[in-house]
Amino acid sequence: MKPVLRTEKLTKHFGDLVAVDGIDLEVREGEVFGFLGPNGAGKTTTL
Repeated sequence: MKPVLRTEKLTKHFGDLVAVDGIDLEVREGEVFGFLGPNGAGKTTTL
């Protein structure tokens, strides 16, 4: 199956705060994907 979403080294800063640091992600056609983690881990920011 081909990837429908792909990112490499995704990073997001809010001023000096690094919210997301170097995420590589690939979601393939037909795949169901979810994020799990504690509050403040950057799940919503990543999406």
